[in-house]
Amino acid sequence: MGTYAAVVLAGGAARRMGGVDKPALPVGGRSMRDRVLAAVADAAPRVLVGPAGVVPPGVRVTREDPPGGGPVTAAAAGLALLDPATNLVALLAADLPLLTRAAIDELLSHLAPLRHTGPAASASGSSDVGPERLPDGACFVDADGRRQSLCGVWRVAALRAGLDRLTAERGGSLAGAPVRALLAGLVVREVPWSGDGPPPWFDCDTDEDVRRAEEWAR
Repeated sequence: MGTYAAVVLAGGAARRMGGVDKPALPVGGRSMRDRVLAAVADAAPRVLVGPAGVVPPGVRVTREDPPGGGPVTAAAAGLALLDPATNLVALLAADLPLLTRAAIDELLSHLAPLRHTGPAASASGSSDVGPERLPDGACFVDADGRRQSLCGVWRVAALRAGLDRLTAERGGSLAGAPVRALLAGLVVREVPWSGDGPPPWFDCDTDEDVRRAEEWAR
């Protein structure tokens, strides 16, 4: 698939966990943030969007504007640091401690031409995908069919077009915009997890989630 970049979103408020720096919490002896960054170690560049802190070598750090403005403003800040020639980007939450390189490979493998003429699943419900039409991105879906949009790989041009559209629709501000609004209209390949082990999209929103991740990470 060629090279790809990675943008890891680490600016959430973690209100259900008392406002702690959730991505810095350890799972299996390593912070969730660093585990996510390790899963995309071959991405170039790797961009962390969130509060400044110690990060692995080679990782660029930026902050969304305004700070705490939500995942869409964070995605915009991360994409702003990518080279114009970058085609693919993994857009990931920083609290996915079970994410693996194999899972990223699985997503990348789905960004290939669609070679059928029948209806195709998409984030917008569109069914007009014809031969050779490329999806704009691929993300995992859970057993109930819920898309895990912040565990996906996307075409940079499609995300930038979505940001431009959403900025215009919201009068110039992306603060508080939901990810589903950014992805509206994009053709999305929905990928069920078929690999071994726990689901790579498992995120940690509560202390109980962290404990479950610890058990899986042993």
